[in-house]
Amino acid sequence: MAIKKGHIVEIEIEQAAYEGKGFGKLEDRAVFVKNTAPGDTVKARIIKKRKSYFLGDLLEVLKEGENRIEPVCKHASICGGCTWQHVTYEEQLRFKRIHVRDHIQRIGGLKDVDPLPTIGGEYQLHYRNKMEYTFGDRRWFTREEIDSGVQLNSKDVALGMHIPGRFDRILNLEECYLQIPVSFKIMDFVRTYALEHNISAFNQVKKEGFFRNVMIRNSHYTKDLMVNLITFADHPEGMKHIADALLEAFPEITTIVNNVNDTQSPTSEGRIERIIYGPGYIIEKIGGYEFKIDANTFFQTNTLQAEKLYQTAREFARLKPDDVVFDLYCGVGSLSLFVSDAVKKVVGIEISPVSVKNARENAQINNVDNCLFETGDMRDVFTDTFIQKYGKPDVIITDPPRAGMHPDVVKTLCELAVDRLVYVSCNSATMARDLTQLSEVYEIGRVQPVDMFPQTYHIETVAELTRKV
Repeated sequence: MAIKKGHIVEIEIEQAAYEGKGFGKLEDRAVFVKNTAPGDTVKARIIKKRKSYFLGDLLEVLKEGENRIEPVCKHASICGGCTWQHVTYEEQLRFKRIHVRDHIQRIGGLKDVDPLPTIGGEYQLHYRNKMEYTFGDRRWFTREEIDSGVQLNSKDVALGMHIPGRFDRILNLEECYLQIPVSFKIMDFVRTYALEHNISAFNQVKKEGFFRNVMIRNSHYTKDLMVNLITFADHPEGMKHIADALLEAFPEITTIVNNVNDTQSPTSEGRIERIIYGPGYIIEKIGGYEFKIDANTFFQTNTLQAEKLYQTAREFARLKPDDVVFDLYCGVGSLSLFVSDAVKKVVGIEISPVSVKNARENAQINNVDNCLFETGDMRDVFTDTFIQKYGKPDVIITDPPRAGMHPDVVKTLCELAVDRLVYVSCNSATMARDLTQLSEVYEIGRVQPVDMFPQTYHIETVAELTRKV
């Protein structure tokens, strides 16, 4: 009998697939099941049937694979924050290398490129320096809660993580192990404060309510601690009361910020930003350099692994004292400054004005005078005029967003044909796409995965490119 949607089947999980799902086969088709590990034999319900694959919902693990472990967090199987807590860390690193290799060879068509073993992290828990928790007035109930028979009220203040694929439902977290322990305690305090003072949670559909998000940033080296409260309305007096309560409960907080986002956009960046307490930023260090990080600027979320990532990029660039380096998508200038002592000049380009402001301030803080920064969209700024202004670079380092580089930017890189090009990527699939075109001009050398996000399927990758002779 042909397998249909709703059928319950038994599956042997052969390997890990992208996005953290386990992979097996049914009727010569691929079948993907979340929360499974290679070696598992599982019972699953088919929830989607397509021409080339099935999607299954895990019902029971009949036989555990040798790499399955018990997750630390009770929410691990539901929450979108972690996808691989049930798999040993050694296997996570191996899977990530396989995924990078698969993307480069299958998507990029670069059959001879084999990534190096993944560089792992010292800490697999409590490693993030930033967490953003989301408020909602409709919480998500787990299967255990529904089956308990206890009457449940979904319309309440919930604070936690989005259920994957559901922008309108929030998993009300009771624990979290991604950031330092005080992060969850602060989150829980704000949730309790909202409940006790009858402060409403934002409803994404109706566009009403007060609290939208709680963002917490911490510094590994300086121990600075920021709480950023994102609200739908501007209420300075009320925010002052909340800040006072937070500081009394958590005296280690060094700054409190309120971003007022009264728009339909789900972003945590507010139309209005108020500094309620402290300087409004934190200071972090990477490789001996200090970096000023405002509430809404991008910074690598794993400080210790960022040092390994940057060191790898620096090594692949094979820098020389007379080199001119372009740093594309430079953010707050962290990588620009990290390589600045080895070269003549670094020129960074970044679309975010706040990040460029921070980058210039970071250069001043560190007494670095050979780094310059330009603001603008990469495809508009990275042109012949820009190159004439600063001169042809010897080295280019590019660290684009998940979508990869715009085709115009890739075309410019091919036309420039610099001696050395280093591609830093948070999405090896889009990197592979770009490497295909770049390989017409550049030799692809070493490819190094760096695990910035333990317990998840995400992976950073650094690729070494040199101009073909």
